[in-house]
Amino acid sequence: MDVLKFITCGSVDDGKSTLIGRLLWDSEAVSLDIREAIERQRKHNGQETVELALLTDGLRAEREQGITIDVAYKYFTTKKRKFIIADAPGHIQYTRNMITAASNADVAIVLIDARFGVVEQTVRHTLLASLLNLTQIVVAVNKMDLVGYEEAIFEQIKTKYLVLTNRLKLPKVTFIPMSAKNGDNVVTSSENIIWYKGETLLNYLETIPIIPPQTAESRFQVQYVIRPQGSDYRGYAGRIQSGVYRKGDKILVLPSDLPSEIVKIEENLQEVETAIAGQSVVLHLKDNIDISRGDSIVVQGATVEVGSQLQAYLCWFDEKQALTNGARLLLQNGSNTVKVIVQSIDYQLDISTLEKIEVEKATLNAIVKVRLRTAQPIVFDTYNTNRQTGSFVLVHPNNHHTVAAGMIVLNENE
Repeated sequence: MDVLKFITCGSVDDGKSTLIGRLLWDSEAVSLDIREAIERQRKHNGQETVELALLTDGLRAEREQGITIDVAYKYFTTKKRKFIIADAPGHIQYTRNMITAASNADVAIVLIDARFGVVEQTVRHTLLASLLNLTQIVVAVNKMDLVGYEEAIFEQIKTKYLVLTNRLKLPKVTFIPMSAKNGDNVVTSSENIIWYKGETLLNYLETIPIIPPQTAESRFQVQYVIRPQGSDYRGYAGRIQSGVYRKGDKILVLPSDLPSEIVKIEENLQEVETAIAGQSVVLHLKDNIDISRGDSIVVQGATVEVGSQLQAYLCWFDEKQALTNGARLLLQNGSNTVKVIVQSIDYQLDISTLEKIEVEKATLNAIVKVRLRTAQPIVFDTYNTNRQTGSFVLVHPNNHHTVAAGMIVLNENE
């Protein structure tokens, strides 16, 4: 059974927690003891319906203290698929948390309050989804019950949102009118929205295709060189980032560009003929090559970039110190860490208007286009081509705090 990872995003009070609660409750993904506890609380409070948002809250002590979890993850399973939900915060100051949550998602659910339509946070989160190459987006127009389930209001929101997606050159977007509170079109079709002939949110999530990472070109980055003292054993351990590796594959070691051949693949101390993306394996090569942590092993003929000049979008995380031209940091891409200098900040994206602004520095949550130069050549892809090798983090060399997340692009048009 495959796993779909999706993120819910939108403005504060758009109903993200209620929507997730409704998905869990109506799909019967909530354990019996939790259902009974929530029912008891409903009766105790004299409420007619259960408070679905409780299903995504933290511990009672956290709720009483008013503590908000920046990114909350929930898991549930239906007969067709397993799901991992990342609930991103709606506040502007948590843009960096939305970046974190969306970086591993397959689908973005953008919630819009039917009363207010497309607002600043709608634009912000859609832009971030676009930058993170989330090509599968569903717009959940929530709280339709508060606007009388009016089709005209839904169509107005749809038209305005499509203007935004056209500017961002996003692919087809799915629109679903719903009321998470009342359960309209979340798990079951709504009797109140008879003018809508599309699928429910859960049906959409259960049937949308997932692009498996093994369809990308083969990428493997060495994490450890295993060479016991006094032994002829030499293996290169790591996690396959994408693609498929087979015994007998002709390979290149990068960035040194040295050829060899895979003579053995081990997983959990057992020899296997084939390994795919996500598996942690040990590769054995035919030739005795000087290979270090952070080097990449790719199948010959693969299209891959090797160089020290990068262009990238950054989301700046540091609350205390701004990013400036000439900043010297550490770039970490998987197990490879190299020194890097920020050659220039080309511009900052205004994530309310989508305009490009000239700036001399980047502060917390800013999205900027930069040019970087690494001290040694690195192996990379564009983020749109391969998330694993096209993404990185920047680390402060003194305190080792993560100060930015980056997405590599080749040129302005990518």
